[in-house]
Amino acid sequence: MKHITILIPKGAILGSIEGPRQVLNGVNSYYASMEKAPLFKVELVGLTKETPLVNGVYTIKTDRTISEVTKTDLIIIPAVDGDIKKALEENKDFLPWITQQYKTGAEVASLCMGAFLLASTGLITGRKCATHWVAANEFRKMFPDIELVAEKIVTDEHGIYTSGGAYSYLQLVLYIIEKYAGRPAAVFCAKVFAIDIDRDTQSPFMMFTGQKDHDDEPIRKAQEFIEKNYEKKITVEELADKFSLSRRNLERRFKKATANTIVEYIQRVKIEAAKFNLESSRENVNEVMFKVGYSDTKAFRNTFKKITGLSPVEYRTKYNRAVVA
Repeated sequence: MKHITILIPKGAILGSIEGPRQVLNGVNSYYASMEKAPLFKVELVGLTKETPLVNGVYTIKTDRTISEVTKTDLIIIPAVDGDIKKALEENKDFLPWITQQYKTGAEVASLCMGAFLLASTGLITGRKCATHWVAANEFRKMFPDIELVAEKIVTDEHGIYTSGGAYSYLQLVLYIIEKYAGRPAAVFCAKVFAIDIDRDTQSPFMMFTGQKDHDDEPIRKAQEFIEKNYEKKITVEELADKFSLSRRNLERRFKKATANTIVEYIQRVKIEAAKFNLESSRENVNEVMFKVGYSDTKAFRNTFKKITGLSPVEYRTKYNRAVVA
């Protein structure tokens, strides 16, 4: 039997505790239907016997505290809500325990914003990590030595798993079930809990807002210029001249401040504008393409799909109810 420990951090999101608990126990129901013994022993484990959530609206009674768990097979770190730095401070006593368990053979999975707790252990320094796309800029700023793959829903490296934002944690739970119990068990749980199995990107849900939480004023002005003039052809040389910087200096500082190259930033701003138009207007794809400054249909389609995971037509069909109707 696999021992699965779902941590109960202070400030945790209730759904990312109860969701995994139910789906993992669904595997036990699947095994019971075949007259097999349960595969998973799922426990809720906290720093204390009771943990209040959502400012005391809910209280979770844990099965055990971390001091009572000397060995486990998988640790699940749920998402936390609110001020992330406060959450890390309130839950810092989990960190050495998680690290010790991993060193003695346990696997570790973080769900959504739980990635901040996982990152604080130091276990994924130099490795890939996913989290909610809305927290990408803050995560990169706090953990620059971790390779954030903001578009991914699931990462799997050396017995450490991470998931993308919000309810996409269910994709990671199914992924783990398939590894531990096989594809039929994962498909069974996907059907019972109505989860879209094998979705591997959160790109269609991402909204690009730019990274402006930095102190480089010329770079911030360059960002603002791009965002106000995205429909025009903007070159790196033009920006360098406009803000009295050498091209090399501009490119270096822009990448450091925004985590994007200038070309990437221009592309993302254009595609974000295209997404808005595809969602809210009846303009066809070519009209939208020209409106955001593209003239090459193939280049627009390829860039759009690279950033969103969908073609412009697929995106429009998915998000524009008026057009579909």
